[in-house]
Amino acid sequence: MSHANPISPIDLHLHSLASDGTLSPTELVNRVHAAGVRVMALTDHDNTAGLEEAHRQAAALDVHLIPGVEISSAWETQGIHIVGLFIDPANAALQAGLRRIMSFRDWRAAEMGRLLEAAGIPGAEAGARAMAGSRMVGRSHFARWLVREQHCADAGEAFTRYLGRGCRAYVPSDWIPMTEAVGWIGAAGGSAVLAHPGRYKLSGARLRALLTGFRDAGGMGLEVCSGSQAAGDREHLGRLAQQLGMAGSVGSDFHGPNVGHAAIGQLLPLPAGVEPVWERAGFHLH
Repeated sequence: MSHANPISPIDLHLHSLASDGTLSPTELVNRVHAAGVRVMALTDHDNTAGLEEAHRQAAALDVHLIPGVEISSAWETQGIHIVGLFIDPANAALQAGLRRIMSFRDWRAAEMGRLLEAAGIPGAEAGARAMAGSRMVGRSHFARWLVREQHCADAGEAFTRYLGRGCRAYVPSDWIPMTEAVGWIGAAGGSAVLAHPGRYKLSGARLRALLTGFRDAGGMGLEVCSGSQAAGDREHLGRLAQQLGMAGSVGSDFHGPNVGHAAIGQLLPLPAGVEPVWERAGFHLH
């Protein structure tokens, strides 16, 4: 997304150190406030550990924090991410589900470490965990460690040589079905949004099938404007949202300064006629 875009007052897809972001929840809220964003959602991958800290800082700075999470899931054979907004993080069903995913992530991190050691690179699991600074360890943390230890020139090389599909340290994902993830979000009183649908490299018919299935499972909307998909996807996704009776969301998918994707709030507005997901959920900007 271009940095010439005006700042959106709302950004509903942000990450902190509680998952694969590089800023603490406090630091993230400070940046959101400094950027001029008034309403934010913290949507860390598969856990809600950063929400309490983020809430304290948001209250201090008069930023409205929408509690969220981004759940790793699957539709048929396609890995997808589902953002839950307006969730109750104390909900037992949601937390039980997230614990299942985190247990798998723990196993996967150990397996990636074992495979890297077999490839002649010992210490990767411990290094990635230290890079993460929290329990949520993903491939991005392994990539950062491989770069820091000079095994790879950059994160792209780390994925093409070791961590990408079919490479020596690739471990297939075993994410939970889409319908379960949407159910957990609903049980927590939240609104389920399909994250960055433009990134899934699906044909037009397959994308429509995914969105239809997501809607029928209880999904409320999709990210029409996302910092991690092409700006040109906006109009097409906006039309799909209207045709399928779904709401639209906006989110930078910010992970930290100089970590790809858009800057905080650097988002185009929803296309005319697309109902904002926050309004459908009963929240109105003032």
